[in-house]
Amino acid sequence: MGHREDLLAGAKRCLLEKGWSRTTARDIVAASGANLASIGYHYGSKDALMREALFAAMGDWADDVQRSLADGAATGSDPAGRFESGWTRALELFSRHQAVWRAQLEAVMQAERDPGMREAFAAAQPEARQALVALLLGTDGREIDEETSRTLGSFYMTLVSGMVVQMAIDPELTPDARELIEAMRLTSTSTEGPASA
Repeated sequence: MGHREDLLAGAKRCLLEKGWSRTTARDIVAASGANLASIGYHYGSKDALMREALFAAMGDWADDVQRSLADGAATGSDPAGRFESGWTRALELFSRHQAVWRAQLEAVMQAERDPGMREAFAAAQPEARQALVALLLGTDGREIDEETSRTLGSFYMTLVSGMVVQMAIDPELTPDARELIEAMRLTSTSTEGPASA
């Protein structure tokens, strides 16, 4: 590997071990064996390198999702059954990749002050939505139309964001698939009540 690849591998390792905010340029240099000046030469800044590292780590998560889909992890004859199977698998995958999601949560909090980060997250949204719909419905992402990907994917992304926060605070409080299905059932029945005068 060259210095650029070494820096990316070192930054990714630091990101997963130390998190976004606690990783310094010197940490990356120590982990990569490169020199401090090479960060600026190859990436422009430590923040730009950290963005690349985060999205590389998210790529590992996406690869794991694709393997899960190839294994047919989400099964069920009805939407609730497929959601239950898919969400159970999602919880397993999130547990396996907790360091990535903690780092992503930290990075999202920086996005307001970092236009490059905000743009990178915005560009990744459509693919992320599609991957979540595919995972939770147990289907090939290429079969999902744009409207379903946007609406259902946004809903699933909202669930996932809440799950990431809850897992970071206390994994024992994270709802399982049956609890979420019941919550969605309660929500739909409460919104179908009599209209107010």
